Amino acid sequence: MSQVRLIEIKEEILFANRHRADEIREKLRRNRVFMLNLMASPGAGKTSLIIETVRRLKDVFRIAVIEGDIDSMVDSEKVSAEGVPTVQLRTGGACHLDAPMIHLALKTMDLENIDLIIIENIGNLVCPAEFDTGAVMKAMILSVPEGDDKILKYPLMFSVCDALVVSKTDYLEGPGADFCIDRLRNRAGALAPTMKMFQTSCRTGAGLDEWCAWLAKEITDFMAANDNDKSLPED
Repeated sequence: MSQVRLIEIKEEILFANRHRADEIREKLRRNRVFMLNLMASPGAGKTSLIIETVRRLKDVFRIAVIEGDIDSMVDSEKVSAEGVPTVQLRTGGACHLDAPMIHLALKTMDLENIDLIIIENIGNLVCPAEFDTGAVMKAMILSVPEGDDKILKYPLMFSVCDALVVSKTDYLEGPGADFCIDRLRNRAGALAPTMKMFQTSCRTGAGLDEWCAWLAKEITDFMAANDNDKSLPED
């Protein structure tokens, strides 16, 4: 009886993606470019948070944005209007961004004149959590209207992120609001003890300065830690 050879396609894809992601991380480190992978469900407020972050940090850091969408360029046009270089990745069906896609975007960017790159990943809480983009840090947004039980339904997304931004907190005051910050904090603490949590509202501005102050420190620390590598030749 002949044997059946099993090839795990997903594992092969993820392995190849991780290899490319490691190459990206090394390139960013050598250029002292901090890249943040921002993930969330559709409509959670990714673009709004990016715009508010750009407005608060663009006088301190040189910022660029990589926009991921299945179709359309609506979000990239909004971000570009803020005066920052923007690259649109239109996947045509893929529900996540991966390292090869980010590699293509980076090839079009002048990394010597960029300090911070923000990736707006595809609106999805499943696939983006599995695919490493080569980012220095990962953050996710959870909007109040989505409910505090999302962490129970999508634990991987919450567990891989360095920061959790709770958005649209102005909805906490609305009629029938049953989102419990303490319940979410306890669940997040059990799943990802080191993950930072921020409560924000792009409508009122609440919490945005705290979020940007934390991000600015992470960027500054990263750049300082890799300062001596700036002049090293590429391998």
